Amino acid sequence: MKHTLADVVEIDLRSEPPRPASTELRALYENEGEGARKQATRHGFWTAVAVYLLFSITDILLVPDVAHYTIAARFMIAMIALTMIETQIRLNASANAIDVTAAAALVAAYAGWLYPAMMTADTQSISYYMVFGAIFMMSVNLFFSFQFRISLFASVTILLIFFAAVLSFSPAEISYRLAFGTFNISCFVFTSYVNWKLNRERYKVFLNAFEARIQQKEASERGRALLRLSNTDSLTGLDNRRAVDQKLRDYWSDWQKKGTSFAAFLIDVDFFKKYNDFYGHQEGDRCLVLVASALKDSIEPFNGSIGRYGGEEFIVLARMETSEQAADLAEAIRCGVEKLALEHGQRRDGMSIVTVSVGAAFSRNQTGAKLERLIHEADRALYGAKANGRNCTRLFDPNDPHSSDESENIAALLKIAIDQDLVSLVYQPIRNVASGRIDAVEALMRLRMLDGTSVPPSLFIPVAERTGAILDLGRWAIRTVCRELLADDHVPVVSVNVSPIQLKSPGFAASVAAILGETGVAGGRLALEITEGLEMEMHSDILRCISDLKTLGVRIWLDDFGTGFAGLSWLRLIDFDTVKVDRSFLHDCDTPRGKAMLQDIIGLVRNRGHMILVEGVETEEQLALMRQFRIDQVQGFHVGRPAPAQTFRLPAVANIRSAAALAKPR
Repeated sequence: MKHTLADVVEIDLRSEPPRPASTELRALYENEGEGARKQATRHGFWTAVAVYLLFSITDILLVPDVAHYTIAARFMIAMIALTMIETQIRLNASANAIDVTAAAALVAAYAGWLYPAMMTADTQSISYYMVFGAIFMMSVNLFFSFQFRISLFASVTILLIFFAAVLSFSPAEISYRLAFGTFNISCFVFTSYVNWKLNRERYKVFLNAFEARIQQKEASERGRALLRLSNTDSLTGLDNRRAVDQKLRDYWSDWQKKGTSFAAFLIDVDFFKKYNDFYGHQEGDRCLVLVASALKDSIEPFNGSIGRYGGEEFIVLARMETSEQAADLAEAIRCGVEKLALEHGQRRDGMSIVTVSVGAAFSRNQTGAKLERLIHEADRALYGAKANGRNCTRLFDPNDPHSSDESENIAALLKIAIDQDLVSLVYQPIRNVASGRIDAVEALMRLRMLDGTSVPPSLFIPVAERTGAILDLGRWAIRTVCRELLADDHVPVVSVNVSPIQLKSPGFAASVAAILGETGVAGGRLALEITEGLEMEMHSDILRCISDLKTLGVRIWLDDFGTGFAGLSWLRLIDFDTVKVDRSFLHDCDTPRGKAMLQDIIGLVRNRGHMILVEGVETEEQLALMRQFRIDQVQGFHVGRPAPAQTFRLPAVANIRSAAALAKPR
């Protein structure tokens, strides 16, 4: 399966870049070091001119009668040649053009000197002096680094000029012509061969250097490719966790040194496991790729960095000046994924498309600030967004007790709560409307700090669920209610709230069975209340656990019915013993519409055959309404407030029942 983003990082490390053809290589060689070749020819030519002019002394010694002509010719040719070379340099002529000019100047220098020198009357001197013409041939072939064809053409021209001069030199004998002709031919052949070899070696050096550059480039590209691959998520093409961690350190360093503030965003795909399980891993991968692309588009205006943090979790980093900007970006991220409108029919929270939850943390001045703390704050904000119903954003607020450092103190407290007797239970009675008797009590957990300060359940229960402490607390609560009230038959039934985390935990049903066996309590006297909320997923492990609990005889109650989106599905899947209608519906009965809504809910539950319990009965009028609606059980402050276990122990419970009987209308 090909993915658009992943195509960016797919690199075949075995492939090699194409090599140029021989003609292209030759062109590259000729253009190689163009500037260096120009300067080399220029400097060499100035040196040659200096030597050429110094030979004026030899002219005076060997051909004094025409020395003034030869010296004038030398200076004139030298000035013209230098002027042409310098003009070409200034006009940025090609190196080949400058080489041709230099070679032509050497030929002209030889001819321009030889012609007036042969006018001398001292034939013997000139006959020996002519041999110096070989110097020009050696200069063309060996002193300069001309291309072979340029050197060859200049050498041949110099050789022909020499033979023309020898043939026109009438006093020369045949032996002279043969000796000096052989010498010049030998010099031509030798220097031309050496020049050919030098050009060939220079070309080989170029090829070796070129190959070395290609190999170095290949090695560099492979190294960069391997580095990209090691820092890239193979599925989405985004940065992986390793690369993200490095960017995090860079952002953090800039904030510490330069004060450049930034925000970190953790993004989690909602109910992705359900999506993956139902649609398959291939579609799950496609979903992650599309979400990654949407996230990338969303953060582009903010110039942020994005990476995959693992599984269905992504992370975004962006430099910004205020927490309000961070909140805006978080909302842009959420909306960007929502606009994809990817179908997700397995959700049971009122949505049918793929969405994300976003938690953000903004860098702020604080004592002992650490990078890990910022990410931890973003994670806590993400947890808050998910607990708030998903498909929403949450910016970490240090002043919010649900997300601030106070929750960390609570987390530490929960670790020692059971051992230090910091946790306790109180019980709220549940009255049978028809008989007026106390049919059951609900166990409510309380927590106090070491100094005795009470911690509200709304604070410590979410922390317990987030940290996993709810597992130990849940088992402790069940064991405690069995020992305090059920083992000695003080009350018929005690209900205990359980978290989805407990139900998904392996062995939960077995631990309940062990507690019942240990305390000698029948399973039918224990009720476990499952809250109908967004966190309650249609998870196979949960359904299996509930089935095992019902096999033990444990009663299963549905709590807070009507507050979530999954209630009807749970009623269809599970045979609840009791359904507790949320207090908000009773309190809305002040209006005809609210009363009709409550009647509809009661009719729906009654048709399913479940016992109905209404929460939040706080006045005699509400209790009378419950009698009118023929509700089975009620709970609320008018029925009884939460109280310690000793309040419900015999004979105290008898007094409660008697009082309830007296209150029953005749």
